[in-house]
Amino acid sequence: MPSEPSRSGIVTDESSGERHIPESMRADGTTRKAIKIRPGYRPPEDVEIYKNRTAETWRNRGQAGGIPGAEGLKDQQKQDTSTAASNKNAKRREARKKAKSTNESQNDASADQTSAPVETTKVEELDPEAEKEKKARNLKKKLKQAKELRNKKEGGESLLPEQIAKVIKINELIRELEALGFDADGEPKDLAQGAGAENKG
Repeated sequence: MPSEPSRSGIVTDESSGERHIPESMRADGTTRKAIKIRPGYRPPEDVEIYKNRTAETWRNRGQAGGIPGAEGLKDQQKQDTSTAASNKNAKRREARKKAKSTNESQNDASADQTSAPVETTKVEELDPEAEKEKKARNLKKKLKQAKELRNKKEGGESLLPEQIAKVIKINELIRELEALGFDADGEPKDLAQGAGAENKG
C-alpha cells in the first residue's frame, strides 16, 4: 500500500520500500510514465528547511503584541519589585528632598536674622578688592614676561610668533594695570606716589 505523497510527489511502497513518482496525466491528455527514485535520494522540495527560532520571532514580532521575551520579565518584576537601580534612584530622590528641605530651612533662618545681610555686604566689599589684586598680579606677571621677551629681541634672539604677540601687548597690559589703579611696575598708585614724594624730600 503506497504512503502519502511527499511535497515533490514521491510515494513510498510500504511493503517493498521502493520509492517512485506515480504516473500522471498531462494537460494535453497524454500520460506521464511512473519514475523510479533511487534509494537515499531526497529532492530539494523534500529537504526540511532550517528554521532559526530567533529569526522567526523577529519576523513575527508585530503579531505577538509586545516586546519579544517580555513575558518572562513581567513575571520577574512581579516577584522582585525592588531592583538595585530602583533602590539607588529612591535613595537619590530622598537625598534631594533632604537637601532641598535643609536649604529652605537655612533660607528661612537667614531671613529672620537682620545681621546676616550686613555680613554679606562686608564680604562683597572685600571680594572686588581681592579680585582686583588677583587680576593685577596676573597682568604684572604677563608684563614681566613680555618685557623679558622684548629684551631678548633687542639682544638679537629670534622669537616665535606667539612671543612677538606678547611683546606687542606691553602697552595694552600697562593700560589695564593703570585702569585697575596700579602703575607700570604693578604697584598700587597711592603707594608708588607716596614713595616718589619721600625720595624727592
